[in-house]
Amino acid sequence: MYVAGVEDGSFLRGQKPNRVPLCCAVMEGSKILRVHLVDIEIDGLDATDKLISIVDGLVDVFILGGVTFAGFNIIDPFKLHEAFGVPVIIYAEKHPDSRAIFKALRENFSDWRLRWDVISRLGDIEHLVIRGCRVFFEVIGASKSWARRVLEETALICRIPEPLRVAGLIARGLSHLGP
Repeated sequence: MYVAGVEDGSFLRGQKPNRVPLCCAVMEGSKILRVHLVDIEIDGLDATDKLISIVDGLVDVFILGGVTFAGFNIIDPFKLHEAFGVPVIIYAEKHPDSRAIFKALRENFSDWRLRWDVISRLGDIEHLVIRGCRVFFEVIGASKSWARRVLEETALICRIPEPLRVAGLIARGLSHLGP
């Protein structure tokens, strides 16, 4: 199975340029097949379209490291599912705090309703234990039991699914922090 992990790089508030790397690492088991990279705007609205534009379509499932990237640049998992016709799993190490997210969006973004619409349409937050650690997920386009299996099978060396871990390492490694 070709599993695509999607994660963003690190940034400092107010950094210039106001862009960070977004990495999509496609893996089969422990083998890295492809790495797709693109820069996205901090707190922008370009992450979904840019991710769709760089992925070549040879993917069986996406695992996103959340839905917010580069601050509050939202990747719409529904559009991703529609574009590729494959399931999308949203993974988190901590239970997402919907109230805090809603408050931050409402206080800081004039287009907060657009961003909140994606988050509010997600299903129930599920959890499972991988390597002794509780993790959380939501899934679009597949059953919760299938998503659990994918997360367990792709967590090769720690609780983080390997494609997601690799994407995060690459994106953070390419991040430009400071002057």
